[in-house]
Amino acid sequence: MNALLKLEGIEKSFPGVHALKQCQFELMPGEVHALVGENGAGKSTLMKITTGVYTKDAGRIVYKGEEIELPNTRAARDRGISMIHQELNLLPHLTIAQNIYLGREPRKIGFLVDDHEMNLRASRQFEEMNLKLDPRILVSELSVAMQQMVEIAKALSFQSEVLIMDEPTAALTETEIQDLFRIIAQLKQQGVGIIYISHRMEELQQIADRITVMRDGAYVDTVPARNMDVDQIIRMMVGRQLYETESLAPVPPDSETVLDVKGLSRGRELQDIHFSLKKGEILGFAGLMGAGRTEVARAIFGADPVDQGDIFIRGKKVKIKNPHDAVRLGIGYLSEDRKRYGVLVDMDVASNIAIASYKRYRNSAGWMKEAHINRTAEHYVKSLSIKTPGIGQKVKFLSGGNQQKVVIGKWLTRDCDILIFDEPTRGIDIGAKSEIYKLLETLAAEGKSIIMISSELPEILRMSHRIIVMCEGRITGELSAEEATQESIMKYATMRSRVM
Repeated sequence: MNALLKLEGIEKSFPGVHALKQCQFELMPGEVHALVGENGAGKSTLMKITTGVYTKDAGRIVYKGEEIELPNTRAARDRGISMIHQELNLLPHLTIAQNIYLGREPRKIGFLVDDHEMNLRASRQFEEMNLKLDPRILVSELSVAMQQMVEIAKALSFQSEVLIMDEPTAALTETEIQDLFRIIAQLKQQGVGIIYISHRMEELQQIADRITVMRDGAYVDTVPARNMDVDQIIRMMVGRQLYETESLAPVPPDSETVLDVKGLSRGRELQDIHFSLKKGEILGFAGLMGAGRTEVARAIFGADPVDQGDIFIRGKKVKIKNPHDAVRLGIGYLSEDRKRYGVLVDMDVASNIAIASYKRYRNSAGWMKEAHINRTAEHYVKSLSIKTPGIGQKVKFLSGGNQQKVVIGKWLTRDCDILIFDEPTRGIDIGAKSEIYKLLETLAAEGKSIIMISSELPEILRMSHRIIVMCEGRITGELSAEEATQESIMKYATMRSRVM
């Protein structure tokens, strides 16, 4: 069988950066070919060349046996090459059908859009995918999983034979992931070639036929997924020994209680939440999507109001009406949506690190002490190992892991004693995860108190002194590190009535 797509000797440079070096990739018809590597390895750049976002500096793109040029995204799409990005690109105020056929709507006589024909075409597309979706529904009414299915339907409506999926399961539940995998299996049977970008090793074992590894802008190797050795893949990705630990340093039994939450409630989202956090402790919050974990974090941080409940910091009852109050009391919150709430992507690294502490950097005349800001930023770039050309680099050009480190630097600059990490490693690669884990341990050892919310059970088990489990807005279980297992966590995560 001939390859559907072949990339050979692909080169790409940007000012000061040699992004791709003699890269190669091959995709067969009806194959799921995983592309893995750390953030910054060159995966996105290679895929942007494949979809016409960037033009290559050198090399060959061979599609269905013919060498082609892809000067723009339309050229790629017309050839049948489409990409579904991690950040979905749909217009929420339009219907499903309007999103699928945006800019190429079927017309009646004259310029009138033929809504009936457009809805009919969308319905036929969903029937082929074995999906039950009403094309007249607004996209804003859909779950993230269903929006992803609409993106796939949109790509297939262009008669795409190559479909690139970038971290497609990042925001999906287990049930939704299995629905996605069913669609992928169906597309394979139809001969569609799928390039699957993911940091989740367990998914690759389940879905991929082959795995190609990239590192530092270069091709490393391609291996069959059925013979996959996770440790070998990780070694190829990072090119170094990852930090590992058997267990966290224990929290002394007489350690001070720095945070006490009693009876926190808000409607049905939060119901009678009680827990405490000690100095130097990492307290894990586990549960399925919608369990209420983020709602707890936002309530403590003053981002959302509560109906009742009390919060004590070092034994003193406090009122937290807004995030400003929380920050003043030494609480920092690293949101799961770092691009929306964590960093200002169009500002530079130095400004982001200093932004929560700007008053500290003003002189008596109200001018900013730029030199002081720069020294602080340089310190955290070095101590947190933030990979950036300099403190003047805009944050939007950093990898996900390095953006996360900038957010951590912001709260360390503020000298927060209580840090809430909401999905701290979502969307970042295995090497950056290891660095974040090491950093959390270091912070705990230095006496910082950490609440860590994560949907990844291995992460929760590895990084928690204690684990709080939630279901439907309630705390249903509390487990020590010694007694916690994936099975025990899932037992409490699916318990619909409180047992404590």
